[in-house]
Amino acid sequence: MESKKPLIILSGPTASGKTKLSIALAKTIGGEIISADSMQVYRHMDIGSAKVRPEETEGVPHHLIDILEPEEEFNVVIFQKRCKEAMAGIYERGHIPILTGGTGFYIQAVLYDVDFTENDGDDSYRKELEALAERENGGGRLYEMLREADEKAAQAIHPHNIKRVIRALEFLHQTDSQISAHNEEQRAKESPYAYCYFVLTDSRERLYAGIEKRVDEMMENGLLEEVRALRQRGCGRHMVSMQGLGYKELLACLEGEISLEEAVYRIKRDTRHFAKRQLTWFKREKDVVWYDKSAFSYDEKAILDDMARRARMLLTENEVRI
Repeated sequence: MESKKPLIILSGPTASGKTKLSIALAKTIGGEIISADSMQVYRHMDIGSAKVRPEETEGVPHHLIDILEPEEEFNVVIFQKRCKEAMAGIYERGHIPILTGGTGFYIQAVLYDVDFTENDGDDSYRKELEALAERENGGGRLYEMLREADEKAAQAIHPHNIKRVIRALEFLHQTDSQISAHNEEQRAKESPYAYCYFVLTDSRERLYAGIEKRVDEMMENGLLEEVRALRQRGCGRHMVSMQGLGYKELLACLEGEISLEEAVYRIKRDTRHFAKRQLTWFKREKDVVWYDKSAFSYDEKAILDDMARRARMLLTENEVRI
């Protein structure tokens, strides 16, 4: 039987310190990093996405960063395809792919090679839902439709994530089955990879304090100016790229809907909520190795050493040959 190829996953809630640790881990085990982030794929969106700067990579190759313009569509199906392409190149170079980021759904799509049922080419129902979303309280109505049809899916999807709400309703319409049941079935699959799934976290108080600090630093580093430049090039709230945290709030500010103070408050509040949902997601995943920074007395080297030990053990146990 052919041995499985290795895959290391380093995830965790926003502002937990994944970026720095992933680079150190890659240097230690001979890895290349693939970004599992729905915003870092976009060029010109550096500050709000907390994108790693070239000088911070320490020579470690990074993939799926700056590959699209803000006007382009991006979703989990595109991510899965581009990620698999990047992994093929990493294996060819004799390196280990390290999938790093906080978008659990994207990670799941790759880890279990989730089958995203293609539609029959008829997108009329989706367009109908998108038109409803544009109406007053349309997003709220769509979410209520989902709650009535698939309560589990509604619990897993944020009401403001209109794209995923529409996808869940469209899936039900096309297949006459709930997307929550489909996702559970896919999650139960055995992974085609020999993997370690690391989740880095911290106490809720420290995570929230880190989020507050990060948002303040983003504002100091020019996030408002970044969003203003995107708006000037024609980027609006109808685009997937502008739905990201920090972008939609400051766009509303620039369009005179809310004050700057209110926008910053909302970014911090919604980022805290996002971190909470991320933790809920990771707790549902199987075979996750949790790294609570407080349990390691915030010794980054101790965390790195333990992750590297587990990764090497994985390669040895599976007699991995890249």
